[in-house]
Amino acid sequence: MDWFFTDIVKETQLITGEDAQHISKALRMSVGEVITLCDRSKVQHLCRIERINGEGVLVRVVSKQECTHEPGVEVTLFAALTKGDKMESVIQKSVELGVHRIVPVLTSRCISRPDAKAADKKRQRYQKIAEQAAMQSQRGIIPDVEELTELKAAAGMLGEFQRAVMFYEGGGIPLRSAIKPDDRSIAIFTGPEGGYEESEVELLTASGAVIATLGQRILRAETAPLAALSAIMFHTGNLE
Repeated sequence: MDWFFTDIVKETQLITGEDAQHISKALRMSVGEVITLCDRSKVQHLCRIERINGEGVLVRVVSKQECTHEPGVEVTLFAALTKGDKMESVIQKSVELGVHRIVPVLTSRCISRPDAKAADKKRQRYQKIAEQAAMQSQRGIIPDVEELTELKAAAGMLGEFQRAVMFYEGGGIPLRSAIKPDDRSIAIFTGPEGGYEESEVELLTASGAVIATLGQRILRAETAPLAALSAIMFHTGNLE
């Protein structure tokens, strides 16, 4: 079932812009076929196509129900900015795995250090990637990708969460000891290509994070977030 997002779904809805082009040109759908529209209230609407023309794609709601695709735990990923297009892959796969929010973080050893204009351009692209991944994986929400944030500022956000975990190549406690199966709000931190500096570890622990390990092997910066998310989703019963 092809999946799209919209702010509000009415009984009849005219889909325009890129989504209409995708339905008519890329998917080559026709009158009578069905799609799903998901709104910001996490309600999915089964819709039948009634008309396709130059104005867009007109659909009618056939049925609706609450979206059950969202995990029971909201995980915010504070991912150190990686070089090249690695961050794009992290965002895409994290959304597929069920991340709730992504905050790119600038740490001491980040190789990529864009200026404000370049960072904003990247954020817009990251958000588009998150939207496309949410459609593909049939999420109930489009996870927000926030502005590039300094680590100190990110550490100041930890009071918002039930649990905060920093994954550190220098070792730590097992993940199963760092979180609980009934946790509902978790912040996780993953490092850049060069890892964290000791002062950054001290900053996050002083702010309330616990240090955890993802095993005896050293994972790449783009692998660690996905391993962490997968393990958390399993441990909290969200891969069943």
